Amino acid sequence: MSAQPFALLLSLGLFIGFLFGAGLGYLALLAHKRKSEMELQEREKKLREAEQRSIQEILRAQEELQRLRVEFEQEQRERRKELQRLEERLRDKEDLLTQKESILESREAELREREQSLAEHKKELEGLEAEYRRRLEEVAGLSSVEAKKLLLAALEEELADEIMKRVAEAEEKARGEAERRAQEILITAMQRCAVQVATASTVTVISLPNEEMKGRIIGREGRNIRTFEMLTGVDVVIDDTPETIVLSSFDPVRREIARVAMEMLIADGRIHPASIEEAVEKARQDVEARMMKAAETALMEAGVSGIPQGLMKLLGRLAFRASFGQSVLWHSVEVAILAGAMAGEIGADIEVAKRAGLLHDIGKAVDHQVDGGHVQIGAEILRRYGESEKVIQAMLAHHEDVEPQSVEAVLVALADAMSASRPGARRESLEAYIRRLQKMEEIALSFDGVQKAYAIRAGREIRVIVNPDRVDDLRLIKLARDIARAIEEQCEYPGQVKVVVIRERRHVEYAR
Repeated sequence: MSAQPFALLLSLGLFIGFLFGAGLGYLALLAHKRKSEMELQEREKKLREAEQRSIQEILRAQEELQRLRVEFEQEQRERRKELQRLEERLRDKEDLLTQKESILESREAELREREQSLAEHKKELEGLEAEYRRRLEEVAGLSSVEAKKLLLAALEEELADEIMKRVAEAEEKARGEAERRAQEILITAMQRCAVQVATASTVTVISLPNEEMKGRIIGREGRNIRTFEMLTGVDVVIDDTPETIVLSSFDPVRREIARVAMEMLIADGRIHPASIEEAVEKARQDVEARMMKAAETALMEAGVSGIPQGLMKLLGRLAFRASFGQSVLWHSVEVAILAGAMAGEIGADIEVAKRAGLLHDIGKAVDHQVDGGHVQIGAEILRRYGESEKVIQAMLAHHEDVEPQSVEAVLVALADAMSASRPGARRESLEAYIRRLQKMEEIALSFDGVQKAYAIRAGREIRVIVNPDRVDDLRLIKLARDIARAIEEQCEYPGQVKVVVIRERRHVEYAR
């Protein structure tokens, strides 16, 4: 190809490209212009809408302003009316006060006139009183000072009688109120608890499956029974009673261990020294576990905590101890509950009352092993385990061995008497019961001047009838005290015994 046609084609291509680019640019320019116009139209539209909203807001504001103006004017009119009413009322009150003031002024003038008149009358009365006094002194022969003394003496005597009468009435009322309140407290406390009852005994009877078992218990040449008695510390009584043996011991814990061990041996059937030793050890562990369980239950029932482990073991021993058929452990629980209830009623220390009540018979757990009374033994035990002196003193005073030094000590003693003497708390054999009543009657009949004596109310009261010719009213009091003291010294009884001495004189005549 020659150079000229090529140059021509190139120039033509460049021209066509220029035209195409110019066309594209023009189209782009037109599109940009159209977009700008649309944006301007959109802005104008938004401005018109904003202007319309502003106009609407202004109109609403004008309407609200008009409404507020109308309300304000109405409120102003009402206030003006109210002020007018108040002004009218004030004018009425001023008129009324003016009238009252004029009335008061007239009354004051009248009062001044009356005061002047009364002053004149008073002077006249004073003169008349002086004249009457002078005439009375002449007639009575007494001066005014002497007459005043006589009147004051008579008045003092009359007032003294009236004062004594009022004091007696107040004392009687206070005594009745105190007795009623005390009864309420005791009844409230007693209703909160009930004690378990056990049978007091020093022997335990065990039934055997057959007579052959007696020989196996005795063993060859008595070696089994000797081993059993040596390990348990109880006496095994084997007599002619069919299919029965008796375990005898003053220690209830030893007797219980022996019972459990013997029942184990009888159930197993193999009885020889080795099996006896094993059974006794198992029985001892079982009884100790039961004692701890009983102590824990007692603490929970009484609401007492913080008892040392050693003291709990001693407390658990009381579960196997009985007094007049009453379980000592559950008697202690009842005393704790009663003492705590009464302490709560009168505002005393509930914790001390409960603790002392629960531990008051702790000495009975070892009193058969240690010399001395259970009260002193119990005090030593409590001191050994670090109990507070207030609890120890309350425990010491529950049998009046020492003088009570706190309200809680009195409550524990009262709760102990209530628990021991209430009906159903304690039991005893019929023979012992009859002997006790007969003994009380014999003691009363042994005194000079006593005609008859009757033990009544299950031995809690004794009625003594005396010869009125040999016992006068003054000796009656001393006789009642002497009989009560003799019963205390010579008899054993639960609770307390009321001694009633009766002196009665009768005279009989016949109409013929």
